[in-house]
Amino acid sequence: MTYLLEQETEEDWWEVEQLLDTCFAPGREALSSYRLREGVDPVARLCLTAREDGILAGAIRVWPVRVAGRTVALIGPVAVHPTRQGEGLGALLIREVIDRAAVIGWQRMMLVGDAPYYNRFGFRKLEGVVMPPPTNPDRVLGVGDWEGITGTVIRAAGAGVSPLRQERVS
Repeated sequence: MTYLLEQETEEDWWEVEQLLDTCFAPGREALSSYRLREGVDPVARLCLTAREDGILAGAIRVWPVRVAGRTVALIGPVAVHPTRQGEGLGALLIREVIDRAAVIGWQRMMLVGDAPYYNRFGFRKLEGVVMPPPTNPDRVLGVGDWEGITGTVIRAAGAGVSPLRQERVS
């Protein structure tokens, strides 16, 4: 399959939200990672959509958070439409975000996920990095320079209204 990867735009917002609703259980917004995102602008250059023939097949978003006084990129959510799962699209999105993040200077990234899946991208369990409850500590994974960085993950400063989240005016 050939996918067109592009930065998510304001026009993509609701279509991506619909994909997230399709891919994740109801109540997804009650997760602790969503509390860290509320009112905070995403890292727009790392929020991507994947389309095939103009149809949204997958999306990935990235948000800034803080750990031990340092800004960290929190990957997620990552969503692949159920009809496209198992084709490697999720892996493509994750690799692309990691590559783009390195180019623009992000030294460390994290996510909450299954280690057996994310280990192949270099993610490892973060010892001493604590996501707000009720997150399983075994699922808190990171990649990049985490040497000596421990503490609780908190919301990034400079909260605002994301240009991707602005309401549409009809």
